[in-house]
Amino acid sequence: MALADASEAEADAPGFDDDELVDLSFAGPELVAPAAPWYLRFFDLASAYLPLLMMAVLAAGTWWLVRNAPPLDAPRPVVATRHEPDYVMTHFIVQRFAADGTLRTQIEGDTLRHYADDDTLEIDAARIRAIGDNGTVTLASAKRALANGDGSEVQLLGDARVVRPASEKEEAVEFRGEFLHAFRNIEQVRSNQPVVVTQGTSVVRAQGMAYDNLARVVDLKGRSTATFTAKKRPG
Repeated sequence: MALADASEAEADAPGFDDDELVDLSFAGPELVAPAAPWYLRFFDLASAYLPLLMMAVLAAGTWWLVRNAPPLDAPRPVVATRHEPDYVMTHFIVQRFAADGTLRTQIEGDTLRHYADDDTLEIDAARIRAIGDNGTVTLASAKRALANGDGSEVQLLGDARVVRPASEKEEAVEFRGEFLHAFRNIEQVRSNQPVVVTQGTSVVRAQGMAYDNLARVVDLKGRSTATFTAKKRPG
């Protein structure tokens, strides 16, 4: 019976069930974690809002570009093109060749100036040699010359001279004047100023002229005078 009483006494003794909460208020207030420094809190806040800030900056930048970009159909301001040489050569020789490699034009002179706005050449002390499609050679010279880019058209200024060398059937023909306009492709020489045309011992003076080498025709302009010397017949 003593053992039974001991068991009953142990059962009645105060204790704790496994699921019963334990009151620890007697131990004092709960511990509180210290607050993070201000710069760490600021960093966390900035990190949280950084994507939103970047999107706002991109949107503002896009709006500024659209607002300040010129419209596609806006007329562009016209910039006056200056007639100034883009390159200069001295004591030069320039040659132009046809597609088959044959020489068509050779230009020599003391100074050459190229103008990019109209693709022209200005030449001092010009000496020009042009070769036609049929091989006909024409020589020209002047104190100054103005030519297009390929040399097919040349204006001779000051003591201008154009010579078609003699052939087996014809004597050489020379044109002189203060202005001569030569066209290589169509083999013509024109002038609206006084000229002197010489062939052999025959001399023609006129106020202007147009010479067609292919047709062998000289059209004299204005008042003209001519001196022809008959060839001596063989004795």
